[in-house]
Amino acid sequence: MKIGVFDSGYGGLTILDKIRRLLPGYDYLYLGDNARAPYGSHSFEVIYQYTLQAVNYLLQHDCALVILACNTASAKALRTIQQHDLPALRRGTEIPNVLGVIRPTVEQVISITRNGHIGILGTQGTIDSLSYPIELQKIRNNLQIYKFTNLQISQQACPMWVPLIESGEHLYSGADYFVDKYLSALFAQDPLIDTVVLGCTHYPLLKPEIDNWLSVHYPQAQSIAQGDIVALSLRDYLSRHTPIRSALTLGGTCEYLTTESAQKFTDSASVFLSFPVQARHISL
Repeated sequence: MKIGVFDSGYGGLTILDKIRRLLPGYDYLYLGDNARAPYGSHSFEVIYQYTLQAVNYLLQHDCALVILACNTASAKALRTIQQHDLPALRRGTEIPNVLGVIRPTVEQVISITRNGHIGILGTQGTIDSLSYPIELQKIRNNLQIYKFTNLQISQQACPMWVPLIESGEHLYSGADYFVDKYLSALFAQDPLIDTVVLGCTHYPLLKPEIDNWLSVHYPQAQSIAQGDIVALSLRDYLSRHTPIRSALTLGGTCEYLTTESAQKFTDSASVFLSFPVQARHISL
């Protein structure tokens, strides 16, 4: 059986790439719902239905585990799928399972921040869901010894970053305007932020520009991308869940599926990956 990786678009390729670098032996099936992207501006119900359709497709095509490599889907659909839809599929076992990217990210953020002042950058859907503040407070409240008296969490939606990246315009100087715009708005809320979460899987492609801006304006702050965090969390998860790990096949393969044109996916994937891929079109 395979590990399925789902995203509404192309950003999940940054997560898949890090996972495959750390865990190259498994078989993977990537699904991008590119025809209906972006998810960020859709309602909760629409995002849940779209995500559930994609998860069901992956489960029906031999995936024992599905990673929602999409912050918006993780924020607005994961909990409902885990609580409402998975129990009927499992029939008393832990296979299959669906995991997201927010929980492992916030666990790492809590260990990294030095002062408890945290900034979240994401799509409008992720920001509106309040998933990051909620999960951060949960982890902080569960700590036996509080590292901080309080967490100060600020959020900023960055609606222009995804289209900039998918069009390749992030490679040019014009992108600096939008980096400055959204980071300035974030730090206007709290100039003491020391940890900035890149809460969208597209955003690592802007990390050099983000880090440069931080070094000039707020050198106490660092940005956190999700790829390595999610990969390490998955490795740990598999080490603790023998039934799922034992069900996974070790062929080292990876197949790419898209609801858009296969050629368009292949062309656009080159923005996110350093190697060419061939995709296959499917309908959900």
